[in-house]
Amino acid sequence: MEFTRVKNFINGEWVEDPNATYIPLHNPSTGEVIGDVPMSSTEASIEAVKAADAAFPAWKNASIGKRVGYLFAMRQAILDHQEELAVAIATDQAKHISEARGEVMRVVQIFESACSIPTLMQGETLDKIANGISGRVTKEPLGVFGGVAPFNFPALVFGWFIPYAIGTGNTFVYKPSNESPLFMQIIGNIFNEIGLPKGVVNIIHGDPNVVEAWYDRPEVAGVCLVGSSPTAKAIAQGCGKNGKRSMLLGGAKNFLVVMEDANMDVFIENFIHSAYGSAGQRCLAGSIIAVVPEVYDECIERMVEASKKVTVGDAMDPDVYMGPVITKEAKERIEKYVEIGIEGGSKLVLDGRNPEVPEKNKNGYFVGPTIFTDVTPCRTIAQEEVFGPFVSVMKINDLNDVLGLIKDQPFGNGACIFTQNQYYTEKFISDANVGMVGVNVGVCAPHPYLPFGGIKDSLVGTDKVQGKDGIDFFTQNKVATVRVVPPEGVAECGTRVDGDKSVRSCVAQ
Repeated sequence: MEFTRVKNFINGEWVEDPNATYIPLHNPSTGEVIGDVPMSSTEASIEAVKAADAAFPAWKNASIGKRVGYLFAMRQAILDHQEELAVAIATDQAKHISEARGEVMRVVQIFESACSIPTLMQGETLDKIANGISGRVTKEPLGVFGGVAPFNFPALVFGWFIPYAIGTGNTFVYKPSNESPLFMQIIGNIFNEIGLPKGVVNIIHGDPNVVEAWYDRPEVAGVCLVGSSPTAKAIAQGCGKNGKRSMLLGGAKNFLVVMEDANMDVFIENFIHSAYGSAGQRCLAGSIIAVVPEVYDECIERMVEASKKVTVGDAMDPDVYMGPVITKEAKERIEKYVEIGIEGGSKLVLDGRNPEVPEKNKNGYFVGPTIFTDVTPCRTIAQEEVFGPFVSVMKINDLNDVLGLIKDQPFGNGACIFTQNQYYTEKFISDANVGMVGVNVGVCAPHPYLPFGGIKDSLVGTDKVQGKDGIDFFTQNKVATVRVVPPEGVAECGTRVDGDKSVRSCVAQ
């Protein structure tokens, strides 16, 4: 592809920051440099905030129907550009093109869900609190929000943040990942294509200095992130000291639990998708496979057999199942975990280092399916998030055993169980100490109508993305107490006589 100089999108215009330095943008499938990305200055970040703040009053006061009309237009424009957007994801993020198309279509579904904001944003009323007095609660936007995206889902995270933020009347400054910025370069053009008012959404690229510039800005109401737990905690501290809201999704270490009555064909199909989809680079990837003794050996045999059939190669190759990991450094880090697993005493039954790929991809960042068995809970590979096609298999005694393991780990994003037993199902749903559970599914990602997010170190703060949770985060409640005064005569005041005593209160009784 042609070399792309990535630009910032501020106040409806593509601009270059004269004070920025640039870093190379790579195609992970080939290792070639396909562009460069600005490390924007603090001044550019503040300029984006000011543009969003200037746009806020008019956007806030636009009718909710008009705002949602832009969401409808955005949904249609994404459909019109869906292949272009998917190719962008498959190029710089190197998610396989089939999965990239799926991610784009999920964003369409999120926009469809966000279009229900007029219903979900409705407030409450209570009549006759006292004589002539009623109360009402309305939901109002707060102002400018900042959002920080990870490399692995450039489309999905855009969908989690921006439709709900602007649909409820806020404006936004969005920082894509420096490793996968091309999706948002197309989205910025779509904003102008649909006539979104200038400044409602701004795009800024750079390092953590871009985000840190938001903490002291009075215009910024809050910051959202999907990323690592340490980054989430750092942003929480920056927001907390200035009283700003934060919605921060962090890391994960997810269990797939296989019980003795599991349909093994269903498990294997879902395991492949969970462990190797997106090259294992997602927060709901199944990375620990916990198996009861009755089916332990059979399960490992089936997993290895199926994993060996997973084809690795260029993300644009329709005959390939799994593309590369995001960077050379990520590849080296995953390979280091292979060494750690061997040194720790676990058994490497499938080595994904240096898989065979076509000549044109020899400089790409490829790791094949990797499986360790005989893994115990204390091993490093069972505790730390590897973020790649890397699986640890451990033998558990029973359901209570694995529920204890899930409870004891610091992360609490997701966990899935494979069973046909209703008791196992209900106990797992009730007792698995995570934010999202799945039954006979390998990726327990909720649909857009439901909240998405974990607990413990997987979620810093209380707010999750999507659905009503997303609307609650991007709005604040205003409570009004209203006395209707007749045009003539005297309205009752807040004083009454209770027996022989005068009682004065804030409202009439």
